[in-house]
Amino acid sequence: MRIRDYRDDDTPEINLIPLIDVLLCLLIFFVITTTFDARSVLKLELPRADGQPAQTQGPPLSILINAQGRYFVGDREVLRTDVEALKQALRAAAGEDRNRLVLIRADARTPWQAVVTTYEALAQLGFHKIANATAPTVAAQGAAP
Repeated sequence: MRIRDYRDDDTPEINLIPLIDVLLCLLIFFVITTTFDARSVLKLELPRADGQPAQTQGPPLSILINAQGRYFVGDREVLRTDVEALKQALRAAAGEDRNRLVLIRADARTPWQAVVTTYEALAQLGFHKIANATAPTVAAQGAAP
């Protein structure tokens, strides 16, 4: 009886499944960590803590957003609430002056989407000086001279 030796038929093989798992984990890690480095496109002028108004060269362009999400640019109402209508109203009010200060006055009950739409329209038109109007707190009103 002849016993056959099967060791010669056993060829070495590289198992790629653990390598694929490691590469997939690294890919997910790099995709997630690169989103943490996203920088803001808009340069906002944040409210100051002392309550003093910022010094400007001229009158700011005022955008008022009421509680229903309607826009008022200057003293004129924007009839539609989409980005293109807001951009058209901003172009008409500001002309070609993109260095003008834009003051956003939003009601406290304003839907956040209306404020984001305002930021989007301002960014697409190239405005850089943006300020958010806020009301002083009760403690700050009593501390004023």
